[in-house]
Amino acid sequence: KMQSTAPEAIDFDQESEATKKLYGIDEDRTEDFGKKCLLARRLVERGTPFIQIYSGGAHNDDNWDAHGNLENNHNKHAGNTDKPIAGLLKDLKQRGLLDETLVVWGGEFGRTSFSQGKLTPEGFGRDHHPGAYSIWMAGGGVNGGQVIGATDELGLYATENRAHVHDIHASILHLLGLDRLELSYNHQ
Repeated sequence: KMQSTAPEAIDFDQESEATKKLYGIDEDRTEDFGKKCLLARRLVERGTPFIQIYSGGAHNDDNWDAHGNLENNHNKHAGNTDKPIAGLLKDLKQRGLLDETLVVWGGEFGRTSFSQGKLTPEGFGRDHHPGAYSIWMAGGGVNGGQVIGATDELGLYATENRAHVHDIHASILHLLGLDRLELSYNHQ
């Protein structure tokens, strides 16, 4: 069924120029991620229950994995994604879909608060760091406008209102109407 309806879902010709502009499809820098976000909205409208939008991939500066030249890397990727994700949230809200659509933005880890390796003319990088990282959620019943957690003065470890990844998963499951305890199985 998905394959038979996919051609219609990916046909952006039905979208207004204002909508394409909202997602940044009219700009080289944001076009790729903007199309992914617009497709996500179109899939939400068609009842697709789970959608993943991926930013990055490949290797080195083609993804967020900034072991070197962190400032340029993050400016590039944040610049490619900022307008499209804002457009998605605004468009979902305008269409009355944000209240029933949970949007989770995050990665699999944070970055150390200190430089990695030698300082080069291009700038320094930072290594993987699971001790402190940020995610955000919008829509889907999330109480907006709150910040949960804080780090120490170096940004090295979460110290205040810490949320373990299990707590984040439990919150997401709760917002999806699932009881995490019904999905837990003791073993050994």
